[in-house]
Amino acid sequence: QVQVVESGGGLVQAGGSLRLSCAASVGTFSINALGWYRRAPGKQREFLASISSGGSTNYADSVKGRFTISEDNAKNTVHLQMNSLKPEDTAVYYCKADTIGPPGFGNLELWGRGTQVTVSS
Repeated sequence: QVQVVESGGGLVQAGGSLRLSCAASVGTFSINALGWYRRAPGKQREFLASISSGGSTNYADSVKGRFTISEDNAKNTVHLQMNSLKPEDTAVYYCKADTIGPPGFGNLELWGRGTQVTVSS
C-alpha cells in the first residue's frame, strides 16, 4: 500500500515549537523527494520545504531560519522542526512524496491527509 501519513500537529502558543513527522510507504517505488506544504484558511496551498533523496534542502522564504526539514532515509520519514511559531503559521500541514516508479510504471505524487497546526497569540 502506498501512502503518506503526517503526525505531530497540535495547538501551541506563539513563540513555541512543534515537530511534524511524515512517514511514506511507497512499495516498489523509490522516493525522489519529500516536501512539506500548508494551507491556511482562505488561502492557497503554500510550499514550505523539501528534501531530495540526495539530501539537498529547499525552503520558502517565509519559513527560512525558523523551520528545518530533515529525513530518516532508513524509515522513509521526514520531519519538519518548526520554531518561533507565529499565529499566521496556523494551517493544515501536508506532506508530499515525489516518487519514481519501476520501469513501465511512471512516477507518483503522493499526498497525506494533513495535520492541523494552530498557533495561539
